[in-house]
Amino acid sequence: MIDNSAGARLAGPADLPAIADTLADAFADYPWTRWTVAADDHPRRLRALQLYFTERVGLPYGRVWTAGGNAAVAVWTTPGTDVPPEVFTNSELAALYGDRAAHAIEAEEFLAPYRPSEPSWFLATIGVRHDHQGRGLGRAVLAPGLAEADRTGHDAYLETADERNVRFYARSGFEVVADVHLPGGGPRTWCMTRRPDPAGTG
Repeated sequence: MIDNSAGARLAGPADLPAIADTLADAFADYPWTRWTVAADDHPRRLRALQLYFTERVGLPYGRVWTAGGNAAVAVWTTPGTDVPPEVFTNSELAALYGDRAAHAIEAEEFLAPYRPSEPSWFLATIGVRHDHQGRGLGRAVLAPGLAEADRTGHDAYLETADERNVRFYARSGFEVVADVHLPGGGPRTWCMTRRPDPAGTG
């Protein structure tokens, strides 16, 4: 059962600047983004990408939960949601990735076979500001999405390039379904799935 008593709430457009700040801080040294986002002007690129995906994907096509005064954020896409392909393939996005755009595309294509073929809750990103970690905010902001997955009877899926996160997600019922290295010398990445918990209350 997922405990959703920690005060996470659904985010809206007014939260976007703070959400972008939080996710840029949380992913400042993350192996995946270091591999897929250009090194020059990296902090600006990273923040802009987090803003882009939260604004263009999370809010219109999924759910975005925030907690701790926007110090923690979880962005999901929902089962059966069809995000227009052009959201992921346009010149604006390529410019943000910079000279790593080809690596970003290659990474997405490489992981596609491991992703669910059935409608699932897809945890696109989750992050907690460094100065707010260790306070339970990660679990607080993760819980509502898992509760919804339980309520609707769908799997939840995620990918992580940090081995410490594997243990964190395992405590919430996720299991590793693939353990791979991205092509071309990219980071080790774990694909994880969580089956719906019939005891979940949503």
